[in-house]
Parts: sequence; C-alpha cells; structure tokens
Amino acid sequence: MRGVKPDSDRIRIDKWLWAARFFKTRGLATEAVQGGRVHLNDQRIKPSRDVRVGDTVTITRPGAPPMVVSVAGISGRRGPAPEARELYEETTESAAAREEHSMMRKAAPEPPGAGLGSRPTKRDRRRFEDARRRSR
Repeated sequence: MRGVKPDSDRIRIDKWLWAARFFKTRGLATEAVQGGRVHLNDQRIKPSRDVRVGDTVTITRPGAPPMVVSVAGISGRRGPAPEARELYEETTESAAAREEHSMMRKAAPEPPGAGLGSRPTKRDRRRFEDARRRSR
C-alpha cells in the first residue's frame, strides 16, 4: 500500500475520509475539515490529525443531519464502495436521523418554481414556439 505502512494503526483524517468515500477527492475532504464540517471525537481538527480505529467522526453536510460514524478500519487506498463501507460503522441514532430526514423530504411538497432555475432547452423552446403559433 502506498503512503501507509502495512502495520500502521493510524492515518490522516483527510486521507481516511477520501478512502472511505465520504468525499470524491482528498482536496474536498481537506476543505471540509478546515471548514469545521468534520469533527473527531467531538473536537474540531486539522486535516493532518491522525484517526485510529474506535474514534468517532462527525460529518456535517448542508441541508442534512450530521452523520456520526465510528472508525472500524484504516486504509490509505480508495477502493470499491463495498470495501470502503467496511472502514466505518454508522451509529444507530445517526442512521435513524438521516432516514427520518429522507422521509420528511419525500413527504414535503415541491416548492413553487423549483424546476424554473435553469434556461429552457432547445426542445422546450420549440414547444413554446409551437404553442405561440397555435394561439395566434
């Protein structure tokens, strides 16, 4: 394994977040840690802080409840998703809160004008033109 000794029992938090697939790039993981969106054992940390098996990591994302996970494994390699899921265990409270949030979002009505944020496509413009011609 490159970057981590085989018998190593610790790794930088930004590298672990990337290997566990919480962030797409290591740079995004570093930005999240620096921005205070990742806490280790309920303390704000720097990206160079080492994480060990048994530590608790709290990841906060905008518009979602915080995800609280316990570190179950160490890897400096970003492998497939099933392998990455073995690096952590989500707490039952965190999983329940995320599930409840998901159910609330599905049950909530769509806000008015939600689909109007982008420009019309070529297909949309053709439909508008056809409707305008027919109304004349």
